[in-house]
Amino acid sequence: MNITLEQAQAVITAAQLKAQEIGVPMNIAVVDAGANLKAFARMDNAWLGSVDISIKKAKTARFFDMESGDIGGLSQPGGPLYNIEVSNGGLISFPGGVPLKSASEIVGAIGVSGGSVEQDREVALAGVAAYK
Repeated sequence: MNITLEQAQAVITAAQLKAQEIGVPMNIAVVDAGANLKAFARMDNAWLGSVDISIKKAKTARFFDMESGDIGGLSQPGGPLYNIEVSNGGLISFPGGVPLKSASEIVGAIGVSGGSVEQDREVALAGVAAYK
C-alpha cells in the first residue's frame, strides 16, 4: 500500500498550518512506501539548506520505519548503529522525520526541517495526524 498524492498533499497542508501557527517557515517532504518523493512544499522564507534535510528526514523515517530522532539515540559513538547516517546516500538522525501508517502498514513518511528539532517534530506530527 502506498500514500496517494491527495493524501500526501493533505499531510503537507496540515503541516503547513501548524508551521504557520507557530510562526516558523518550514520545508515539508512526503515520501511514499518506496521512499520516493511524493509531495513537497517549501514555505516562503524557509531555509534553502533545509530542503535536502526535510527530504532526508522523510527517507530516514521510511528506510527504518521509525522516527528519525530515534535513529539518533542508536547512532551515538558506541551505539549499535554508530555512523549509520553516512549510509543510504546520507541519513538524518535527529527529530523531524516520522513514518506514516495505515493500520499496521507503513505507507510513507513525512520529513520537516526549518525550525528547532522540537518544532520540526511538532509540525511533522501535525502532518501525521492529518493522514489518520
